[in-house]
Amino acid sequence: MDFKIHYLTPDIKISSYDDMLFKTETVFEYHMLVWFISGETKIIQADKTYLFRAGDIFLIPRNHLATIINYPKDGLPHKAVVMHLTTERLKEFYRSVKYQKNASHRESAIHTFSSHPLLKSCLASLIPYFDIEGPLPENIAHLKITEAISIIREIEPDIDVLLADFDEPGKVDLINFMEKNYMFNMPLERFGYLTGRSLSTFNRDFRRIFQTTPQRWLTRKRLELAYYHLSEKNKKPSDVFLEVGFEDLSHFSHAFKKQYGFAPSMAR
Repeated sequence: MDFKIHYLTPDIKISSYDDMLFKTETVFEYHMLVWFISGETKIIQADKTYLFRAGDIFLIPRNHLATIINYPKDGLPHKAVVMHLTTERLKEFYRSVKYQKNASHRESAIHTFSSHPLLKSCLASLIPYFDIEGPLPENIAHLKITEAISIIREIEPDIDVLLADFDEPGKVDLINFMEKNYMFNMPLERFGYLTGRSLSTFNRDFRRIFQTTPQRWLTRKRLELAYYHLSEKNKKPSDVFLEVGFEDLSHFSHAFKKQYGFAPSMAR
């Protein structure tokens, strides 16, 4: 895979690759502002799936599970400019502006801005800087990130509810969270963090509630979801295994046959 990342600063980068598919399951530590130059991306969250193409601009909230599947498209690489809106920079920004905070609100949906001319112009203005030698001066990077935040607030006034929320995940209902997010192939430590628990507390609470280990429960739930997609939606195994939390097709096929007694292709 020809995969390249060029960082202007730790918070501004351009990524590009030419392979057929790149998939990751992650929780972003910071809000991610993305402008697609070429390619295609599918982002799967617990309650919604998004498809983004060249020209799209969107914001991925921090601390929410997502499966991200990137593809080159129309002979062009998957290429995007990415800006991290870190908690530190947002705190600095909001110290100097008036806003209404809603502490009880926890936003998870991806925000899309279409091809808004102001935001597109802001992000496109970064492209020439990728040709310079050395890092982007911090004062310029600060101005660019501040400009992007200001434009987002102008486009979507209610965005303060998300950007000015600096709280870390609190302890949440484990059953509700796991039933919504079991298809994300994340380390148990990350599941624990997002539910407001240490790893040991997460494992203890999980065994008490579900009467089994997290690994066994996750595998069973993912295979049940795969069976539904195969039998009811008539999907192919190659189209299903990534979306239900498996890393490769052979492992998925082996686990599926072990649970159901026949190959995934027979479920169709």
